[in-house]
Amino acid sequence: ENFQPVKVIKGDQKSPAIMGASIIAKQVRDHLMEYYHNRYPQYGFGRHKGYGTKLHLENLKKHGPCPIHRKSFRPVKETLNQ
Repeated sequence: ENFQPVKVIKGDQKSPAIMGASIIAKQVRDHLMEYYHNRYPQYGFGRHKGYGTKLHLENLKKHGPCPIHRKSFRPVKETLNQ
């Protein structure tokens, strides 16, 4: 059978399962970013967790992208095209 995912708008506010999965995903991501902070300290991943904050963008411009930066992230794409 073909599985068709269902989009649930604001699902993390409506479904305890989605709410729990969202919390777990954020915790896992935060721990992963702490690991990457130790590996690439010049980017400050421990502070901004990889979100496009002013600090992250400044460090990206200063150091260029590292191997974990998504090439589809606009500031990374712009840095690579320079």
